[in-house]
Amino acid sequence: MLSVNHLDIRYGEKHLFKDVSIQVHGGNRIGLVGVNGAGKSTLLKIMAGISETDDGVVTRAKHFTIGYLPQESSELFSERSLYKEAETAFAPLLALQAEAAQLHEQMRKMDAHSGEFQTILLRQGEIQHQLDASDIYTIGGKIEKILLGLGFRREDMEKPVNAFSGGWQMRLKLAKMLLEAPSLLLLDEPTNHLDLDSLTWVEQFLKNYNGSMVIISHDRTFLDKVTETTWELSFGRIDIYKGNYSYFIKERAERRAIEKGAYDNQQAKIKQTMRFVDKFRAKATKARQVQSRVKQLDKLERIELSEEESQIRFTFPPAPPSGRDVLTGDSVSKSYNGTKVFSDVDLLLHRGDKVAMVGVNGAGKSTLLKILAGQIAPDSGEVRLGSNVRLSYFGQHQAQELSPQLTVLDTMALSGEEMTVTRTRSLLGAFLFRGEDVDKKVSVLSGGEKSRLALAKMIARPANCMLLDEPTNHLDMSSQDVLQEAMAQYDGTIVVVSHNRYFLEGFVNKVLEVKDGHITLYEGSVAEYQAKQELLREQEKEQTAEAKQAGDDSAGKASESLESRKEQKRLEAQQRQERSRRAGPWLKQLTEAEKQVEFYEQQKEDLEALMADPELYSDERGWQKTSKEYEDCKRRLARWYESWETAQEKIDRIDAELQLG
Repeated sequence: MLSVNHLDIRYGEKHLFKDVSIQVHGGNRIGLVGVNGAGKSTLLKIMAGISETDDGVVTRAKHFTIGYLPQESSELFSERSLYKEAETAFAPLLALQAEAAQLHEQMRKMDAHSGEFQTILLRQGEIQHQLDASDIYTIGGKIEKILLGLGFRREDMEKPVNAFSGGWQMRLKLAKMLLEAPSLLLLDEPTNHLDLDSLTWVEQFLKNYNGSMVIISHDRTFLDKVTETTWELSFGRIDIYKGNYSYFIKERAERRAIEKGAYDNQQAKIKQTMRFVDKFRAKATKARQVQSRVKQLDKLERIELSEEESQIRFTFPPAPPSGRDVLTGDSVSKSYNGTKVFSDVDLLLHRGDKVAMVGVNGAGKSTLLKILAGQIAPDSGEVRLGSNVRLSYFGQHQAQELSPQLTVLDTMALSGEEMTVTRTRSLLGAFLFRGEDVDKKVSVLSGGEKSRLALAKMIARPANCMLLDEPTNHLDMSSQDVLQEAMAQYDGTIVVVSHNRYFLEGFVNKVLEVKDGHITLYEGSVAEYQAKQELLREQEKEQTAEAKQAGDDSAGKASESLESRKEQKRLEAQQRQERSRRAGPWLKQLTEAEKQVEFYEQQKEDLEALMADPELYSDERGWQKTSKEYEDCKRRLARWYESWETAQEKIDRIDAELQLG
C-alpha cells in the first residue's frame, strides 16, 4: 500500500533518519513510538505527503487514500453547522447526487426521443450505479453515530463550527476523517482532546476499522488495545516489533539482553586473541598463527550495542507533615455566562488520598481544580485548607505560561524556592536539560521540553498536596513511567485530571467524577470505576428493556418489580462499595503479589535451566554468581507467596463477614 524507501535526513550533526525503509500493508495497525524529538511527527508528515522528500522515497498504490490528523492544527472558521461540516466528508457522493437531481430535472423538460435525452439518460444511469454501490443513503446515521460517539450532543448538530473550542474542533476533524474512511489513517496523538468516554468509543471504532493505521500516542493503554505492530524510532533507525506496546517493552528488553550477551562474548574473544597476538608477535615460530589471528580480527563483524535514550529520573521532595483533613469544599458553586458548571459541591480529601478527577470535556474538571488550587474563586461556598497544607498546582496550560524570554536556568531561579546553582542544575539534569541546554530560552523549546520544565519548576517547591491538570501531555511514555513511579512513592495528597488510564492505574486510590453539575467520589482505581459505570449502563439497558416488554397493561406491576430490583441493586452496590473500602488495600496487595510470584517463578525456572548447564561448573565465578541469584530468588519468592496468602485470607474473611451481614 505505502512504502518509504531509503529515507535519509540529517540536520547538522544529527541524523533524524538513517536509511529508513518501511512498508504499510492492508490491515496493518501500527503504533509509532520513541522519545520526544525522535522524529515521529516528521515521519508521519512525510508519509502523508505534507513534508516533501526526494522522488521515489515514498511510493503509494493506485486508488490509495490517506487521512492525516496532526497533533495540533489551525481552527476551522466555517460558518456551517456541525452536522453540515461533518457532511462534507461525503462531498464527492453528494456532488454526484446533486448532479443526478439536476439531470433528472433537465430530462423532465426534454423530448424523450432526442439524441441529447439519450446521452443524459446514459450519464444518469452511470451516476445512479455509483450511488447505489455507495453508502449515500446511510450517511445521516453514520454522521450522528460518529459525532455522538466523540462526545458531541444532539443539540450541538445545528451549532456553527466556529462556536466550538479548539479541542472540540479537533474532534470534528477526527470525525470527518473517520467518515471519509481512507485506506490509511495517520493519527498524531488522536487522544489528546478526548475524555474517557469518547476515548473508549474511539478505541472500539478503530478496532473494527477496515483500513490500515499508523498511530502516535503517549497513551499506553490505547496503543495496547488498538495496535498489533510497533515501530520504535530511535537515533534515526526504526526497529519493528510484531506486537502491541506491552509486547514491545518485553521484547525490546529481551533483544537488548541477547545483544549484550553476544557483545560481551565477542569482546572476551577479541581480548583473548589480542593477548595471544601481543604475547607471540615477536616470535618467528608463531608468526603464521599470529598473522592468522590478526586476519580473523580484521574480518570479524563487530557487534555494536544499541544506544540508550536518556530518561528523566526524579522523586518528589518529602511532603511536609499536615493534618488528616487536607482539602474541604463546602457548597461550592460556579457558573460562566449564566451557565451552571456545578453547584453545592461538598468535598473532603484526606492526607495520602490520590484522586483521579474524571468527566466528559466541559464538565468542569479544570474549573474545579483551579478553585481547589485557589486560582479562581467560586461564586458561592468556600474551600478550606487543612492544618499545615502546602499546595502545588500544575495547570493544563502551565507550559504555555512560562515566560518565553527567560532561559531554562532563569525560569528555575524564579520558582519561588531558594536553591543553589548546583542543585538547580542537578534537578534540570534529571529532566534532560544538561550542559548548554540550561541556557536555552523558553521560546525555542519544544512542547515536550516546556512541559518537562514546568514540571521541574513545580517539584522544586516541597508540597504535601499536588493538584495537576493533564501532567502527561507532551511527555513520552518512558517519562510518564518515571513520573508515575514518583507519584506512587509520594507520601502527600494528589488530585490529578488525566485521560491516560495506564498512568493513573499506577497510583490512584480514589476517583472523583464530575458530571451534570455534581461530583461523586468512588473508592478504588480508574479501572474499577469504569467497571462500575459499565455495570450501571448494562443495568439501565436491562431495566429499559424489561419496562418496555412489560407493556402498558402491566405498568403498575412492572413499576413495583422495577423498584424491587432497584432496591436489590442498591443493596448490592452498597455491599460492593463496602467490600471495596475494606478489601481495597488487600486486593492491591494480592494483585502485586500475584505479579511478583509470576515474575520470580519464571526467574527461578530460568536460573535452574542455567544451573543445569555443565559448562557453568567450569566457571567458578559464574557458578557462585548464579547460585547467589538462585538463593535470593527463592527467598523473595517465599516472601511474595506469604504476602499472597495473607492478602487472600484477609479478603476471604471480609467476603465471609459481608455475606453473613
